Parts: sequence; structure tokens; C-alpha cells
Amino acid sequence: YCSISGYGRTGPMADMPGYDLIIQAYSGLMNLTGEPDGRPLRVGFSLVDLFAGMMAYGSIMTALLHKRNTGRGQRIDTSLLDGQVAAMSYHATGYIGTGVEPHRLGSGHPSLVPYQSFPASDGQFILGCANNGLWERLCRAIERPDLLDDPRFTDNTDRVEHRAECIDTLSEIFSTKPVAAWVELITGAGIPCGPINRVSDVVNDKQVKARNMFVDIPHPNVPDLRVPASPLKLEDSPPTVRRHPPLLGQHNEEILSESGHTPEQIERLREAGVIGR
Repeated sequence: YCSISGYGRTGPMADMPGYDLIIQAYSGLMNLTGEPDGRPLRVGFSLVDLFAGMMAYGSIMTALLHKRNTGRGQRIDTSLLDGQVAAMSYHATGYIGTGVEPHRLGSGHPSLVPYQSFPASDGQFILGCANNGLWERLCRAIERPDLLDDPRFTDNTDRVEHRAECIDTLSEIFSTKPVAAWVELITGAGIPCGPINRVSDVVNDKQVKARNMFVDIPHPNVPDLRVPASPLKLEDSPPTVRRHPPLLGQHNEEILSESGHTPEQIERLREAGVIGR
């Protein structure tokens, strides 16, 4: 048996309800999300819920393997809060080790510079220089090798210390050309970089299409139903979509019959408006 609750089955908050939004705030995630001088922000989708589901999935697979090896089943207890505390290990460990409270950095990274979004002449793009080798490539690609000799930017540690100066210098450079030009130039130099897409861009993206990440499902009530496909690419047993989402009440009789209800009882539930017709 696997249970997912807001705060777990033990502890003083075990009986309290919890939604994704509440746990984003309680876990500290919101306090780290947003611009330094702005308000704490909710992540753009239900990350806490999805992460809890992935933890439950992994736990169930682990428990099934344990059962196969030992013959014993077990109860799985996980929660929305547990998942986010585990996911915050980078920031939490840093605080425990140094006593320094992490703070919001916008799209920036606490220990890597430059590793964030930058404004171009027609929008913004994202850049990830995660080591000194990539920094050297970047400086040469944008024709600013002089930055390699700047003592403020020599090493990643120096760039973190002089974050504002480094970001301001690059922002001034990147403001001179459009996003597409910078992405082409920087990725061509082997540096991780990309546009900041809208949902509509993602749906129509050539790489997303090449990965078959959307699937069309025949549906009696919704023509041209297209939904995200499974991200799992199994070579011998690829996931497939076998049917459309069930209609409201489609399996009422089947489920109620399996739970022991007689046809007469099911009809009475229908007449009372408990279930639809």
C-alpha cells in the first residue's frame, strides 16, 4: 500500500491537509523562486505534486523488487513535504554547513556564473557556463577574449564574488543582437544555451516533434485531442496510448459491480442522483 499525504503519516502535522502551493511555500521553494527584490513566487506548474508522484512510483518499484526477493510486502509512506525537502538538498546542505541563508537569484545559480537568462535585443535567452572551460569558449565566441584577463572573472569563484559586474558586462554585450543570433553563435561554440520558449513554441518545436512527445487520441467528444506523450523511451516495450480518457461515469457499473453492488443497488444510486446515467 502506498500513501501520499501533505506532510506524512507521522509528526505534529500528520493530519493537516496540503496542496502543491502550500508545500511550495512551507518547504522553502517559493522563498528561493523569483527576483532578489521581488516577492516569493510559485513555480509555474505543480512541481510538488508531480515530484511526489515520481517518488511514489520509484518507491513502489523498489517495494515490488523487495517483495520478489523476500516475499514480503510493505507500506509506503511519502508526502509532498518530504519530496521537496529532499529536492532542496543543495540549498539545505549549504545552509547547514555555512549558516548562510540562501536567497532568491532570479534565474541565476548560487554557485555558477554566468548561469542564467540574459536580455538580447528582441527577447531573452538562457546561458549555462558551468565551468571555466565553457567561460573561455564564451569569451572567445563573443569576441571578448579580454574578459579572460580580467581578475574579477578569471575563475568561477571570482565570477560568483563579482556576480553583478559579470552579469552587467555580458548583458550589455548581449543587448546588441537578437536571441536567434546569440543562440546560434553560442551553441555553435559548444556552450549550453537556448531560447526561453513559450508553451506554443514547445508544442511546435522540431526537437519535441522528433521525440514524438505529443500523441493524438481518438475521442468521441473531443475532435483532434492531442496530449503530451510518455517521456519514457523503452527500446523493447515502448509505452502506447490504448484508449482515450474515460468519459464521466463511463465505468460506473463495472467499478460498482466489482465492489459488490447489485444491479438493483446501482440503479437506486442512479435514481438518487449519486451517479450519472
